[in-house]
Amino acid sequence: MPWVAACLDLLAGPLFGYCLAVRKLALHVGILHEAGVVANSSVGITTKTMAPSVEAKSCAEEVHKETGQEMPARSGNKAKPPRRFAGVVVAMAGLPARGKTQVAHCLARRLNWNGESAKVMRVSVYRQKRLDMYASHELFRPDHATNVAIRSLAQKDAMRDCASWLAAGNSLAILDGTLVTHEQRAEVFDYFSGQLGYRVIFIECVCSDPASLEQNYQGILTYSADYKNMDKARAAEDLRLKVAHYAQAYEPMDEKTWPRITVDTGNMDITAHKVSGHVETKILGYLGSVRIQPHTLYFSRHGESEYNVLGKIGGDAVLSARGERYAQALAAHINGLHVPELRVLTSRLRRTIATARGVEAAQEHISELNELDAGVCEGLSYEEMQEQYPQEFAWRDQDKLRYRYPWGESYVDIMQRVEPVLADLQQATNMLVISHQAVLRCIIGFFMDKKPEELPYMEVPLHTIIKITSRGFNYELEFFKLPIECVNTTRVKPKNCSVNRTADDALLTVPAHFDIPDPWRNPASGPTLVQQH
Repeated sequence: MPWVAACLDLLAGPLFGYCLAVRKLALHVGILHEAGVVANSSVGITTKTMAPSVEAKSCAEEVHKETGQEMPARSGNKAKPPRRFAGVVVAMAGLPARGKTQVAHCLARRLNWNGESAKVMRVSVYRQKRLDMYASHELFRPDHATNVAIRSLAQKDAMRDCASWLAAGNSLAILDGTLVTHEQRAEVFDYFSGQLGYRVIFIECVCSDPASLEQNYQGILTYSADYKNMDKARAAEDLRLKVAHYAQAYEPMDEKTWPRITVDTGNMDITAHKVSGHVETKILGYLGSVRIQPHTLYFSRHGESEYNVLGKIGGDAVLSARGERYAQALAAHINGLHVPELRVLTSRLRRTIATARGVEAAQEHISELNELDAGVCEGLSYEEMQEQYPQEFAWRDQDKLRYRYPWGESYVDIMQRVEPVLADLQQATNMLVISHQAVLRCIIGFFMDKKPEELPYMEVPLHTIIKITSRGFNYELEFFKLPIECVNTTRVKPKNCSVNRTADDALLTVPAHFDIPDPWRNPASGPTLVQQH
């Protein structure tokens, strides 16, 4: 009948499509085999085989290595590097005392902060491992075959560790060496790119400014293990001759086919050639905020606020009476240092602006330094958080780094928010930053190379000046506690972080605080709390 034929015609299309989908799924899971795609050379049928997985390939390599057999070569196509685009090698180049190591560590610090996994392999460290004691500049003579061989072995050791670091799944390795000749740079590029398939970018550091060079020489003489036990005058002469040996063999980097960046560390002029790739362009951008010269930074939390006294978090509270006294003491201390060209950065909240009021220097108030936004928990004490949001309180204890308050922020958000401040601080010197506990944990943790998981539990006490001074490519941290009493706001991680814990377990590590905002002011005729204690 016509209506039956019409119905069958309507159903034919979807049914046919459904059959094709089922067949495709069966082919994908291996239940069926596609006709004409089987291994049968006798009838001339094309054979299709899946490429071996990385695990299978690794196992095969181990078997052949243990049995002493060579890996069989692929027939037909030429073998390709196995890890193309999987990792990046940054190869530092240039004469000694041009700031290569400082640049390398500044880059690693910034890349790690932004989610990459970077590590610096210093060739000089591998050379020191091969030689029990550094004797003299003779080790660096380019016409001494034995010493050249020793330094070449040290470079190969560092290159192998770079390869191992990337093979372990990390994203970036920095080879910190001199690489002053075309031959040395060609060896590095061939090993990492030609043999292993990693991307390679060279960074050459140059400098002709006498003042900058002298400063770099003094840094090497102060912090290098080679000159640790050497007389100062002899060490200075030895370093001068060492640089002369390298200059004798030096061939400026002018290769046209390799990605490279040239940095003049005297004036921080930067030129780039054939730089592409998201990691490489990140590196090019980060170089603009690198500082080679020594610098000093000062940090302080705001003075004790009324919310600190009450044990409350967040908000825009004013200073307590003791906080006001700290602001005066801080200003007297900083002004007494007579720091040249001092700059002051504060958040836009009242308690930091009030703390910086007496400091005699140009001041900027920026929102990037505002305290972590606690969202719906703003203005609550820990006891109130446990009472109103016990599950949120437990979740935060479980992962304080990544936990984000409802309608608020997490420590990870703070790390991203302070990125422009970090770029400024890397280039600056003689700067005072007055901010808040969570923000200063992140900023100070950046300079001290702390792991992200360590940031939420760093000690940043009230009424304390924190001084950070560069020491070579590392930083030294100093605390100066001013004699103004204050509450403790540091809460350590409790042992029990379960959502089913009792209130007593949740509040076990909460710091002591008061029940009125300012117990030091006398509301009646009786003695104040300060007078009683």
